[in-house]
Amino acid sequence: LPDVRWWAAGPGWRRVSNSRLSSSTAPEPRATSLPSQVQVVICGGGIMGTSVAYHLAKLGWKDIVLLEQGRLAAGSTRFCAGIVSTVKHNSIETKMADYSNKLYQQLEQETGISTGYTQTGSIFLAQTQDRLISLKRTVSRLKVLGIPCEIITPKQVAELHPLINIHDLVGAMHIPEDAILSSADVSLALANAASCNGVQIHEQTSVNHVLVEKGHVTGVETDRGQIVCEYFVNCAGQWAYELGLSNEEPVSIPLHACEHFYLLTRPLQKPLQKNTPTIVDPDGRIYIRNWQGGILSGGFEKNPKPIFTEGRNQLEIQNLQEDWDHFEPLLSALLRRMPTLEALEILQLVNCPESFTPDMRCIMGESPTVQGYFVLAGMNSAGISFGGGAGKYLAEWMVYGYPLDNVWPLDLKRFGALQSSRTFLRHRVMEVMPLIYDLKVPRWDFQTGRQLRTSPLYDRLDAQGARWMEKHGFERAKFFVPPGKDLLALDQSKTFYKPDWFDIVGSEVKCCKEAVCVIDMSSFTKFEISSTGDQALEVLQYLFSNDLDVPVGHIVHTGMLNERGGYENDCSVARLSKRSFFMISPTDQQVQCWAWLKKHMPDDSDLFLEDVTWKYTALNLIGPRAVDVLSELSYAPMTPDHFPSLFCKEMSVGYANGIRVMSMTHTGEPGFMLYIPIEYALHVYNEVMSVGQKYGIRNSGYYALRSLRIEKFFAFWGQDLDTFTTPLECGREFRVKLDKGMDFIGREALMRQRQEGVYRRFTMFILEGHDTDLDLWPWWGEPIYRNGQYAGKTTSSAYSYTLERHVCLGFVQNFDAETGEAQVVTPDFINRGAFEIDIAGQRHRAKAKLYPFSSLFTQRRRKDEMELGFQGK
Repeated sequence: LPDVRWWAAGPGWRRVSNSRLSSSTAPEPRATSLPSQVQVVICGGGIMGTSVAYHLAKLGWKDIVLLEQGRLAAGSTRFCAGIVSTVKHNSIETKMADYSNKLYQQLEQETGISTGYTQTGSIFLAQTQDRLISLKRTVSRLKVLGIPCEIITPKQVAELHPLINIHDLVGAMHIPEDAILSSADVSLALANAASCNGVQIHEQTSVNHVLVEKGHVTGVETDRGQIVCEYFVNCAGQWAYELGLSNEEPVSIPLHACEHFYLLTRPLQKPLQKNTPTIVDPDGRIYIRNWQGGILSGGFEKNPKPIFTEGRNQLEIQNLQEDWDHFEPLLSALLRRMPTLEALEILQLVNCPESFTPDMRCIMGESPTVQGYFVLAGMNSAGISFGGGAGKYLAEWMVYGYPLDNVWPLDLKRFGALQSSRTFLRHRVMEVMPLIYDLKVPRWDFQTGRQLRTSPLYDRLDAQGARWMEKHGFERAKFFVPPGKDLLALDQSKTFYKPDWFDIVGSEVKCCKEAVCVIDMSSFTKFEISSTGDQALEVLQYLFSNDLDVPVGHIVHTGMLNERGGYENDCSVARLSKRSFFMISPTDQQVQCWAWLKKHMPDDSDLFLEDVTWKYTALNLIGPRAVDVLSELSYAPMTPDHFPSLFCKEMSVGYANGIRVMSMTHTGEPGFMLYIPIEYALHVYNEVMSVGQKYGIRNSGYYALRSLRIEKFFAFWGQDLDTFTTPLECGREFRVKLDKGMDFIGREALMRQRQEGVYRRFTMFILEGHDTDLDLWPWWGEPIYRNGQYAGKTTSSAYSYTLERHVCLGFVQNFDAETGEAQVVTPDFINRGAFEIDIAGQRHRAKAKLYPFSSLFTQRRRKDEMELGFQGK
């Protein structure tokens, strides 16, 4: 392909400057012996591998060898469309793409190798109002990250790109600093710079497997011999999955390849200018960029074609067969958008494999099972956009021991082994690839790979109208559709406005507050830690910030912190006996928690850690009548005098023994959590529902739980808290015991922060003047403004049926107006500010609070009682 030519890289390629060599005239690489020992081995010579090598060398790590099974940039990097766009689904991906764009802009000057970098800008088209709303939300998010962008009219689209048909457009988004380039040339430029910095590069060298001893990387076995190393980086692209499984201790890297099509044309009669903007028409499922005066156009069709499910069958990626019938819908969309192309000669239809992940986000980070094994793969057709930034973040992670930003949305540990099934991956990527351009409204759910992990109560709840969502492969009820409701309409309801389930969730919340509801929360991660002596307590005291040396039967809300004082985990721990503890964590922390515990626990044969998530069904009984239901079922007094808050006791419920009953609900409402051995789950549920009838019991789902916890100002890990959030920043000082008599991880950082002050504060916002019926809803990620200046973003939000207003949670920062430097955020800074929440470009006034609105609840109840009393008279 003329614009994505690549060099066969031997020792001579390092000296190539602006000359372009074709693969037929490139010198054959000379064989040089492999080093016997290095610090880092990188597998993969595409954009990811060369970027990691480049950034590691920049950070001072020189003892590195990069191994490529074929030739540099000859894999999927060679076929990349070369579009650099900062429009991504979450902020960390946007930051990576923005860094990549800035890096590529100066790479030619740094290396002397032409990369074809041209800043063209890009235009995202909207054919519907919902798509325009989505673009407006994106603009709000990008602007606060310092990325220039704006919403433009169809007429302005025509001015920027005269060949575009605008008759069906309602608007568009313009990002003027997006760019195009030659992906292979960028990869070679990065390799050149890395080589000049001391990195060794060997082509025609395959990694057979990684050597592991006692859970640590010790070396790699190649087809040319063995290399001893401390770190291994898997940047093998679509082959990363198989390479991970080839180890003695397998590393699961869930990705799968699909065929990706784009066409190339000859130059137009009047060739397109070099700076002609790239067009993205997501409703038409296509993208269009300038290519040597003609166009390069591809897309993400509704019926993608998975490939290589059976495994590896190519050394280098050759151009796959053309399939014009398959490409026809995209071609039709292209001709509708650019009718003048009808007479243009098509040069080639390119078909190349791209790898996709189960959740449409790339994979990076250290393996949870093998220390020193890092992964960077699964770019979901955005490899060139992510390449520079992803390599930087992973290199920093390796050098410093932790990432310098919150990369949890991309962390390999967000997946478990359950996502590594080839059948699951094949089916899921067939859904993921079209989703890249699908309109993603809040609360959308994947449809493939479902019913993988279910509670024993799944069928019973499904028959009662449960509507399901998935978390870490586990089915969880969102809400329950009452008899007589239109199930199909609810399932297909997609909107940025007030959702159709609004009244249903409202009735569930009302029942939680006035009677009793049951929520199946079996997906929670559950561990048991025990020892023969005092080792369990000693280790947990070091790992957790709160004091776990409490009487047997007591529950402690706490967290595991890192050295910087940030939350690696947020959990509740019950002391079952003097030497045994029961730990409850968020669903998606199952792998993360296990890895953190195993990494920091001593290799002591008398210390036992067991994942018991699958052993217990968890039922959450929420509401003032929960005490009556449990009292009747257990023949034991359950009042606060006999069963105080945050207390755990094994009891009989109905005929079942050994039920762990805990006086907490994760919502701030009264009630109990029941951890039930799975063989008793159906019996206990039936008994609870039967006895609860007289108390108005009903099923409830996670949407009601979300509303309850947010109006009570409860933060959840993964949504509000992350590895950069400290207890002092989110008002959880009371869950930290700095004086518990022994050191714990993160204590020194918290002591320092207590002296210096916090630079952001978790804050609760009540929207004022927001019309729930007519205005766009806040969901998460909305910018927060204080006195007209950007001050942070929301992390979660929900409608409070108690306050009858929207509640948003988020972090407020104090940026210096002149320098932009972050400053200490005091309570006074929050209390004296005039705040607004930006929802798709429209700002809504918001009342900020640093504590729950319990006083407002009391005032509202008193007002209601007075009104009822007056009406009675």
